[in-house]
Amino acid sequence: MLQMVDRGALLAQQLIENQRQVDLLLLEQSRLAAEFVQTDFWDWEGSATPYDWIRINCHLTSNTVSDRVSVGERMSELPQSVQAVQERQIGFAHLAVMARTADAVGKAFDETKLLPLAREYSPGKFHYKCLHYRHSVDAQAYAQEQEEQAQHNRIDLSTGEDGCLLLNGVLDPVGGAAVRTALEPLARKSGEHDDRLLPQRYGDALVELASGGRPANIQVTATIETLKGLAGAAGAEMEFSLPISSASLQRRACDCSVTRVLLSQESVVIDIGRSRRMIRGPARKALNARDGHCRWPGCERPASWCDGHHIVHWIEGGTNEPNNLVLLCRRHHRMVHEGGWQLVKCDDGQIITLAPTITFGLPRAPD
Repeated sequence: MLQMVDRGALLAQQLIENQRQVDLLLLEQSRLAAEFVQTDFWDWEGSATPYDWIRINCHLTSNTVSDRVSVGERMSELPQSVQAVQERQIGFAHLAVMARTADAVGKAFDETKLLPLAREYSPGKFHYKCLHYRHSVDAQAYAQEQEEQAQHNRIDLSTGEDGCLLLNGVLDPVGGAAVRTALEPLARKSGEHDDRLLPQRYGDALVELASGGRPANIQVTATIETLKGLAGAAGAEMEFSLPISSASLQRRACDCSVTRVLLSQESVVIDIGRSRRMIRGPARKALNARDGHCRWPGCERPASWCDGHHIVHWIEGGTNEPNNLVLLCRRHHRMVHEGGWQLVKCDDGQIITLAPTITFGLPRAPD
């Protein structure tokens, strides 16, 4: 054990010493980069900009090149900070944040107000302190910059071959914080058997957030055979999606409005029945009051974010009586219908969950 501690201490010291040498080399690289952008060599070699030449030939990212040049150009204005790097008081990363801050505030920049903060905080925390400093120097410019970021908000939506929705986008800091604030509570682990990774929980949280805790107003078209899950039935049709399974249809039909539309063989509408809500009014209020939250063991998603689930589905003759109803959050409702889990309600009202049956290998063929 002592040998491991001694080796760890040796490695730690070596890491610190190596990083000091790296920081000193980065100071020199920054000086060289700032001088290089003033030459015409990059143009002679056919590069679009000196930044592109450095990025390609030094194998760096655009942001890294920008930081190096910014530090190099500001070194004469940051003598105390440069000395602090040389004396191991701060790292090169602190100096890069300092240079970016100087670029942002211009002539109002005061190194002496930021250097003590750089000595006290990590580069990440120091970045936040510098943002506060920038706001204190010029609140109007800071607000204008945030407004410009908001104007570049975008989300690209595309549909994959398997019908999955692909999302890619960027949100400004304020908008991003609003989304994170809404998603974080919904992305917490929910009860037993929740082995989802955080990105999976974020994805489920976004779907839950989009529905606002209520069944989404989505029109699904299906035959009675599909709703009953009969063999040979076609899938159900839904706008903005490929055909969905009968299991997904049954989940949506647990707590929704159903309208009967009869078509002739020529697909002509011959009858439209009245819309009928499966769980509504006093029945839903009573269910919310009794259960209070999702009844899956260990899950506390509030009633307002849950679906009413029929233990025996109404399409199979189940009723809307309280004994046949239970609150389930969207994830656990999906696990029951599409995931193959089963719910057993005991006489005392306790809910027991049964995992899907697992079959190992193929059944034995006749001898």
